[in-house]
Amino acid sequence: MHSHPSPKFSVITVTYNAEKVLEDTVQSVISQTYHHVEYIIIDGASKDGTLEIVDRYRDRIHQLVSEPDKGLYDAMNKALEHATGDYIVFLNAGDRLHSPDTLQQVFGHIDMNASLPAILYGETDWVDVQGRFIRHRRLQAPKQLTWKKFRHGMLVCHQSFYVRTDLARQELYDLNFRFSADYDWCIRLLKRAERLKQPIYNTRLILTDYLSEGLTTQHHQESLRERFRIMASHFGWTTTLIQHGWFVIRAALKR
Repeated sequence: MHSHPSPKFSVITVTYNAEKVLEDTVQSVISQTYHHVEYIIIDGASKDGTLEIVDRYRDRIHQLVSEPDKGLYDAMNKALEHATGDYIVFLNAGDRLHSPDTLQQVFGHIDMNASLPAILYGETDWVDVQGRFIRHRRLQAPKQLTWKKFRHGMLVCHQSFYVRTDLARQELYDLNFRFSADYDWCIRLLKRAERLKQPIYNTRLILTDYLSEGLTTQHHQESLRERFRIMASHFGWTTTLIQHGWFVIRAALKR
């Protein structure tokens, strides 16, 4: 048990040709009432007006890297090298922190006289391009999150899964996955936190407004195939096949 200064959040936005959706994301970060925030943008050498938008807010962006990369998760691994905060918060272009006091509310849930939790997590709302509410995310965050519960799917949205930086750097994204490496990353980090007996804390807050037309949404079938492989690697083939059988039944019942 020990006291510590107010934690710093490294909010990271990975971009590539995101001029249509980036500005709302940037504004949701720079308008936070909590001031211990480092904002990092990792751009894949965009060819549209993305960097012009970034330039308009350059004095509020602490680090900018713009260079070719090998895709989304390569850029995220790069971001982990640049982050200097206590927590990593990935916020993709088009997504938004739910409200101006989101990070302030998260801070309010941290016991300043105890060790920093390994992972802080919460809920996600789906929004359209104009930021209008569509629905709450179908999969809700469990009261207590463990890696084994991820056999039921991506129970917590990647953007609402805040990881302590020292742990995140020990589990880089697997570049063998193009669309669902975040699912594998979250499971590995939960495993590590449990193995080290580090606290995993449910904020019980809506943390993110998630743009429904994101990369994984656009490549839904490929993402599902990757998730099947990831589930099999962590939970075994039998559990994965049984679980997917239930997914099919559940989908049929909802029609």
